[in-house]
Amino acid sequence: MFLAKVIGNVVSTQKNARFQGMKLLLIQPYITRDGKLVESGSSVVAVDSVGAGEGEFVMFTHGSSARLTEMTKDSPVDTVIIGIVDTVEVAGRRLAKP
Repeated sequence: MFLAKVIGNVVSTQKNARFQGMKLLLIQPYITRDGKLVESGSSVVAVDSVGAGEGEFVMFTHGSSARLTEMTKDSPVDTVIIGIVDTVEVAGRRLAKP
């Protein structure tokens, strides 16, 4: 699992039929560095399985694990949001969400 911030929505009117009804969000992955959450790598399109929205901090998974949720089973999905993050603590210290 990984952490990311939802930075936008993706709208696609022409897509694989198995994507019908799935909400697509643009997410920016984050890592911890020097006791802070910092951007890591490029943004990614993810299927939203939990009702996340723009500006929220989320957990996501990618690869074959992304096809293990009820919503994404048997779909050509590579990245799925699996949780909305309330807090992040490292070494007993709460980190500020981006």
